[in-house]
Amino acid sequence: MTLFRTKECRIFAEKLTVVAGLVFAAAEVSSASAACQVNDGVVSVADFMPTDGKVDVSDAIQRVIDEHPNRTIWFPDGTYLISKPICTPADPKRSVDLRLSNYAVLKAASGWTNSEAMVRLGGIHPANNIRLVGSCYSFTGGVIDGSGVAKGISIDSGRETKVRDVSMKFVSIGLHIKRGANNNSSDCDISDVNIVGNKKPGSIGVLIDACDNTLANMRIADMQIGVKLTRSASANLMRNLHPLYTSPMDQYDDSAGFVDDSRNNSYDRCYSDHFSTGFLFGRTAGNTVMDACIVFWYAPTKGRRHTAVKCEGRFLAQVENMQIGFKDTEAVNTVLDIGEKGGCGYLRDPRINMGLVRKDDTVYKEYLQGVVHAP
Repeated sequence: MTLFRTKECRIFAEKLTVVAGLVFAAAEVSSASAACQVNDGVVSVADFMPTDGKVDVSDAIQRVIDEHPNRTIWFPDGTYLISKPICTPADPKRSVDLRLSNYAVLKAASGWTNSEAMVRLGGIHPANNIRLVGSCYSFTGGVIDGSGVAKGISIDSGRETKVRDVSMKFVSIGLHIKRGANNNSSDCDISDVNIVGNKKPGSIGVLIDACDNTLANMRIADMQIGVKLTRSASANLMRNLHPLYTSPMDQYDDSAGFVDDSRNNSYDRCYSDHFSTGFLFGRTAGNTVMDACIVFWYAPTKGRRHTAVKCEGRFLAQVENMQIGFKDTEAVNTVLDIGEKGGCGYLRDPRINMGLVRKDDTVYKEYLQGVVHAP
């Protein structure tokens, strides 16, 4: 019996066979790809819990972290309601990498009372290890919603921790870098983080207790203090940090863009915007380097004090190319306020609208190097 009556039919049948083979091969590739997706190191929390923000998923998230060491934990779009802190391990053998989509929200429950941050990086299984594979810890993307009461993210332990591309809203403290694991060194890299506070007394955008950290490209609003470095927080580099005062005026006189009680910290193009004091240095602060920083007031505040740089002790900062923009003569505009005379600090080549500086402010002239430029 002849299977193909004509040559054309035989050719058509051969083409069908080829196509069927390609389809079969494609199916095999698709199956292999699906298998790879299961084993590519990425675990989606949406496979384990609801993402509608109606159910407390604190324990569910913690189980995913605990049961999937050395994996990237992925949070797709959605709202993840939590009533207690989420902790990641600092031990490299257990560590995880938390990654959130741009519209994934970790939201504090309305009854939040915990004194710790919503996310504690290195909050369990503390470690000090930079050589073992898995020692790079990070939190990337998404939104942290503190519901007006909770703290955002803390770095509790580990080394080389990264926090990137995160938006924090309605938090009492945005980011807290606690004392570092390596003789107080934590070696964190923080970049492209925006923080909005809760406008309450005592609110702080960034609180640093550790050494050897780099922070870059951050915007901070609705906080009484923008950035605070405690006595133990030395050798930190801040670059392009911009706190803006937007809180109630009854908190204004105690507000500061930057508060530094430590030594050997550097500020590069940092910008204190409309706080009562731009840069406040405690008695234990010293050897501070400031380059091209800005202090600015954008609205009249009649009778209130505007101070660019204040030192509770002697002036020990190296300040170069600072821009100081006072708003009007009705405020008490002061370039430099010091608690004790002396100190090896200097103010070199500042830009100041001198017509708005109070007439009896002469202290800064003792530390002036170069000339004062008009803004």
